[in-house]
Amino acid sequence: MSGAKVGAVVMAVLLGLYVVLVGWRAVQFVATGEPVAVAMGVALIVLPLLAAWAIWREFQFGVRSQRLVQRLESEGTLDLGLPVRPSGRPERAAADAAFPAFREAVEAEPESWRAWLRLGLAYDAAGDRRRARRAVRTAIELERARG
Repeated sequence: MSGAKVGAVVMAVLLGLYVVLVGWRAVQFVATGEPVAVAMGVALIVLPLLAAWAIWREFQFGVRSQRLVQRLESEGTLDLGLPVRPSGRPERAAADAAFPAFREAVEAEPESWRAWLRLGLAYDAAGDRRRARRAVRTAIELERARG
């Protein structure tokens, strides 16, 4: 298991422990019947649930995007053709220069999850994480719609 997966599992276990402990405290607050304590108890129930939902959503994004990357890799079409640093990350200047080609590929094939995924990887290589995630989410949605 990779370090990132171990980290994700550890965080999930810790979140589960946190939800149980805080949930018990929340029940105690609500049981007092005092308005302020009840409000605190409700907040202690709702906030961890929101956190768990957000973590689950990110976990699903990671699993689905990794699956698509692995498919590209198995097809032999993952390589973006960018020079990489010793760390394995693409050189940003090269990514910036090559970026228009990836954008044009998406414009030529807007329903291609492969083109969107490569665009997301190019955004990531160029350092634009927000757009990278949006493009990868589009790739995931297109691939899921294809069935």
